[in-house]
Amino acid sequence: MRTLTVFESLTLNGFFAGPDGDLDWAYANSGDPEFQAFVQDNASSPGTLLFGRTTYEMMASWWPSEMAAAQNPEVAAGMNAAEKIVFSGTLKKAEWTGTLLVKDDPAEYVRTLKKTRGKNLVVLGSGKLVAGLAEAGLIDTCQFVYKPVVLGAGRTLFAGMKTPLGFRVTSTRAFRDGNLVVNLEREAGL
Repeated sequence: MRTLTVFESLTLNGFFAGPDGDLDWAYANSGDPEFQAFVQDNASSPGTLLFGRTTYEMMASWWPSEMAAAQNPEVAAGMNAAEKIVFSGTLKKAEWTGTLLVKDDPAEYVRTLKKTRGKNLVVLGSGKLVAGLAEAGLIDTCQFVYKPVVLGAGRTLFAGMKTPLGFRVTSTRAFRDGNLVVNLEREAGL
């Protein structure tokens, strides 16, 4: 059975995006070689990447570009080679290599997908998708990168959820640039 992991960059006060979807803060302080090695290792891990439309369009416009390949070749190669699924009711087609466009209900599709054999599933960004999958009880683990940044306003990751979810911290890792990685596992009972 496949597991579903959510990977997100978060501000210290819990936002995954600025009020207008701004993510510039997420790329600040990214010059630490140790953190870059962590990012490259994550990008090379086998898994099927899941996206909502907005995050997919942002990623699909960047990672196949010559600039992405020049600035971060290992991550670009991993992202471009990965199996990808984008959930969208409005997208006409998915042109990024290796992407399947799914117009079905994400929670039902992921519930079925988790029961099959294959690579584990990883959601990158995609706040609305994360909230829907969390509400459906489908998230198994989270890997949050807390950036040493505070925003005055923004979008929270689990906005709109009605059912509380319990997690336990399984590990943490602090980097010299101030980034803090927190790994969490879903706890039954909450």
